[in-house]
Formats: sequence, structure tokens, C-alpha cells
Amino acid sequence: MERKIKDSKVLVTGGAGFIGSNLCEALLQQNNHVVCLDNFMTGHRHNIEAFLSNPNFTLVEGDIRNYEDCQKAVEGCDYVLHQAALGSVPRSIKDPMTSTDVNIGGFVKMLHAAAEAKVKRFVYAASSSTYGDSKALPKVEHKIGNALSPYAITKYVDELYAKNFSDLYGIETIGLRYFNVFGRRQDPNGAYAAVIPLFVKKLMAHESPVINGDGTYSRDFTYIENVIQANQLAAITPTDVIKERQAEYYKAIDESLSLNHSSLNIISEVFNVAYGQRTDLNELTQSLRENLSKFDREIAKVEILHGPNRAGDIPHSLASIEKGKMLLRYKPEYSIQSGLQEACKWYVYNL
Repeated sequence: MERKIKDSKVLVTGGAGFIGSNLCEALLQQNNHVVCLDNFMTGHRHNIEAFLSNPNFTLVEGDIRNYEDCQKAVEGCDYVLHQAALGSVPRSIKDPMTSTDVNIGGFVKMLHAAAEAKVKRFVYAASSSTYGDSKALPKVEHKIGNALSPYAITKYVDELYAKNFSDLYGIETIGLRYFNVFGRRQDPNGAYAAVIPLFVKKLMAHESPVINGDGTYSRDFTYIENVIQANQLAAITPTDVIKERQAEYYKAIDESLSLNHSSLNIISEVFNVAYGQRTDLNELTQSLRENLSKFDREIAKVEILHGPNRAGDIPHSLASIEKGKMLLRYKPEYSIQSGLQEACKWYVYNL
């Protein structure tokens, strides 16, 4: 069975961002026509500069909060890979209104435009923040806790809208709950930079990174190539194949869940996208220092500092990826160790 999107027209919203630009690159290499919709609020032109001369790449500079922009971008597309969002838990706590406007209002506009355009499938970036205060490990898709931030609420509401639109309008939707994605093109700058690029930037400048808390908080860090794989499998795995595997999966974990999904005529699902391994922040920082010191020995001497815990953070996160393995045949190829080697090498030559 084919595992990559080929010879199709694909809309990548947020295509100038970290994940979006990597998706655009992979899709172009696979002989697709790629439409990138971005307003450059958090994305960067330099991420897509190499694609602008490609005749199979179309940039639509617009905003998902503008319905006409959504309609223009999705016209004639086979698939939508919806990555556009205003990320960051701290940002949403500081400014919940804008996060809600973009992540819910913009999501619904894009989803509705895709339904009207009759795309084959709408794949969207969900979030592991949806698990909230649930202490259960590993995280399984059908068990979530109470949200700990406005950002987490927006991403869960998106899942509810996706299911509702599938029921009402017949559009197939798949949400991918990303777990701490990292890799090339992830921005190390700005107040809301993710921990890996932020720490890489500090270490390369021989400055001490500051870990929030004692460093025992852990995450399921996920390299970008695993995310690219998951998006493509989510887009093209045939409906009848997913439905056949659904019955087996839900029956195995809970008969009542199997009954809830047995009457579906279309697909509306959510999957964890991760590697399935937990790494605490102390281990992460040490791995970064070891990888980067191969290029600059002085980095091995940089001191690691500790600060207070950050509001809205959960102590531990670890994904079960069994559902993705069974229904989509998702098989992450990069571990945290191999991903960090690739990411550090990229930052050394591109920062």
C-alpha cells in the first residue's frame, strides 16, 4: 500500500512554519502541487524561499480567519494538511483571545471551506496538550483530562468541530495529536521558542540554558520526519482499510468504543503522533550538549541552570502510538537520539 502522497494537489496551511514548511518540501519532492497558505504571523519567508521558483508551488498570503482566503487556497485541492495555528501554552495564557480567534475561529473557517471544496480528507494538527491533567501514562486517545491552558482548550474544541463536520457535512477528518515535535527549521528565536531550538541557540552561544524546574519533567520528543510520515498516512490510508482496522482496535480495548464507531460511514479519527519514549529535561539537555560539542568542544563546559516551573506545564507526557500503528500502519523511524543528531547538525550549519 502506498505510504506517500503523490501526483496530488495539497493545501498546507501554515506552510511557512516549522512543520508546514517541512511538509511542503516533502510533498514537492513527491511530485505534488503544493499550495501554502500563511499570514507570516509565526511562519517565516526564509522557510519557503527555496520553493518559490518551483512551478508546482503556490503561495497564498492570507489568513485562516478570512474565509475568502481559505476558499481561494483550497480550490481544486485533493487534501488539506492544516498546520496553521497560534501555538504555545504561555502565549495562550497571556493572550487567550487571539489564540481562540485563530485556533478555533480560523480552524472552523478552513474546515468549512474544505468541506465546500469536497476535499478527499482534512488532516489537522491536534495537540498532546489535550490530555491536560490526566496522570495516566502512556496517553491513549480516548482518555483525556481537564485542560490546563486556553491553548489546550482550543485544540480540543477543534477535535469536536472536526467530528461534528464529519457527521453533518460528510468531510473526512483526521486529527494528529503532536507530542513535542522538533527538527530542522524550528525557530529558536522569540519569547515562545520551543525548548530544543532555544537550548541549542544558548549552547551554541556558550550561554547557560535554564531548565524550568528540577529537570525531571519529561516529554515524548518527536522528530519532524515522523510527523511527515504520519500526515501522509493520515491523508491517503483508504477509508475502508481504516474502518476494517477500527473494528479490531476498538474491540480490543473497549467494546463500547467499538459500538460508537461501528456505524460511521466516513472517517473522523484522532491519533497520537510521537515516538513512544519519554525523555526528561536533564537527559535532553545533556544529549544536546554532547551532540553540539562534537562541533564545538567548548559547549561541553557550558553550565546548565534551573529556574521555577512554568505555569500550565504538565509534569510528564508519554504517548501510546498503538492506535496509529494499527489503523494507519504508522512506524516512526527516528528516535529521540537519532533525531537530535540530525537536528543539531542542521542548527550548526544553519543558525
